[in-house]
Amino acid sequence: MLSVNPVTTLRPKGPGAALLLRLGFLLGTLAIFGPLLLTGCGSEPVQPLAEADPINMEGNWELDYGRSDNLQARFNANLRSIRQQSARANAERRPGAAVAGSASQQRLLALAQMAELVTESQLLTVEQSRVAIRVKREGNFSLSCDFGPDAPDQNDLGLGVERCFWDGNQLVFHLRLPDGLNIIHRLSMSQNRETLGVLTTLDSPGVGDPFTVRRIYRRYVPGNSGYRCTETLTRGRVCTTEKASE
Repeated sequence: MLSVNPVTTLRPKGPGAALLLRLGFLLGTLAIFGPLLLTGCGSEPVQPLAEADPINMEGNWELDYGRSDNLQARFNANLRSIRQQSARANAERRPGAAVAGSASQQRLLALAQMAELVTESQLLTVEQSRVAIRVKREGNFSLSCDFGPDAPDQNDLGLGVERCFWDGNQLVFHLRLPDGLNIIHRLSMSQNRETLGVLTTLDSPGVGDPFTVRRIYRRYVPGNSGYRCTETLTRGRVCTTEKASE
C-alpha cells in the first residue's frame, strides 16, 4: 500500500517564500519519476471562454470544511484509478507497465502533497476594485489580478508564470510551473453572495487524471472566536478552539 510521508516544513521569511520552496521540492519529485513513465496526457492551455464584467468577491472568507472536499478521499480515489489502469496494463502484458504504475503513484503522491500546500488556507481576504483584485490567503502568497486595459498578459513569479482572466462569472488564476505542471484556481460566487467557491486543479504529465480539490468559503467577521481546523494527508482533519487570526 502506498505510504504517505509528511511534507517537510520550511520556514524562510514570509509565507510566500516558504510555499515556493516547498513547491520546488515537490517539483523535483515529479521530475525524478518523469522519465520512468509511459506516455502521459498533455495539458491544453486554459483559454478564456467568455467575457464578463468582474464579479464583486470582496470580503472576509472562512473555510467551510463540511462543504469542502476531503484531501485524503480525493487522493484515495485517484490512487484507485491509477491502480486499475496499472492492473489492466499488466493483464495486457504491456512492456514496463509495473514500473510505470509505481512511478505514477509516486507522482500522484507528490501532486496530492502539492495540492495540500496550495489549498491549505483557512482564511481569505479579498480586496477588489474595478480594475484589480487581490486574494490574500492565510499562510500562502496572495493571488493578484489586474484586468484593466494596461494589464500584462502574464506575470513571472520566479518559479513559474501566472496569468489570470475572467471566464464568464469565474475568476481564473493559471500558474505554469516547470515540467509541464499546471495549477489552476477557479473562484466563483454563490447566487446569494454568502459563499465563495475555489476549485483548484493540478495537472502533471504522467498522472492520467488531474487532481482537483474543491474548497467552499463562507463570509465571517474577523476576530470572532470558534473552532480552528487544519487538514493534511498524514493527520486528516484536526480541530481546536483557538481564536482565528485576522
